[in-house]
Amino acid sequence: MVRLTVLGSGSSGNCAVVSTDHSTLLVDAGLSAKQICLRLEAAGFSLAQIDGILLTHEHQDHTGGLEVLTGKRDLCLYATPLTQEAILSSLKLRGNTRWKLMNTGSAFDLQDLRIECFPVPHDAADPVGFVIADAEARLGLLSDVGYVTNLIKDRLRGSHSLFIEANYDTQLLDEDTKRPWATKQRISSRHGHLSNDQAAELLEAVAHPALHHVVLGHLSDDCNAPERAIRRMQESLGRVGVTRAQVLCAERHQATRTIEVARREQAALAEILNI
Repeated sequence: MVRLTVLGSGSSGNCAVVSTDHSTLLVDAGLSAKQICLRLEAAGFSLAQIDGILLTHEHQDHTGGLEVLTGKRDLCLYATPLTQEAILSSLKLRGNTRWKLMNTGSAFDLQDLRIECFPVPHDAADPVGFVIADAEARLGLLSDVGYVTNLIKDRLRGSHSLFIEANYDTQLLDEDTKRPWATKQRISSRHGHLSNDQAAELLEAVAHPALHHVVLGHLSDDCNAPERAIRRMQESLGRVGVTRAQVLCAERHQATRTIEVARREQAALAEILNI
């Protein structure tokens, strides 16, 4: 069974754990190394357990902990060649860091997991999303994205749980007085971030009866609100008759509760029977 634990998600840093009984991976390492270690421990993990780090792209809020983490223990980093190049040009990694280079659009096996990365539009060297699966469960991970492509929809279809970006509420971004016009334009551009409406439209396109959880990430502190984001997703799910999926927002300052990516048959039956 695949499990997802988001250690933190927001403009200040992003990091998650994908785990099974045999594998434990980080997805990005944008929190400080200290916070990553503390939150791993709080969630029942340790840095010594980590089998590797999957990197979506090179931006600081996704890689900021790498320099110190690679000094704490030897780690294997999974990235596309262009993302590796961008990271090596901006960070001084320590220790005996190993790289496994991924071909965008291709899948590879890592212990009991099958991992596929796919291209996404964002203002980075070679940003990717991930689908991570084992024999029972399929998890779709979509971080910083400017707009939803048909390829993204295709890759995320059939996921039992989804982590998707819902960065801003369009009305709140428009009304924001702290951000200059150019920053607002960058956020809402085709290489920026997803709004609640865009995330909801994606969800409506890929939702299916076996969808278990939708975890919303990278919410803006002042241009979004968890209740707005959740309500918008639930509206879209309701339109396509998917009523059993739980929608939650990833925490920014602490680990979010661990979710099992797919319903176990016993739990699903108990849920149906209300027992």
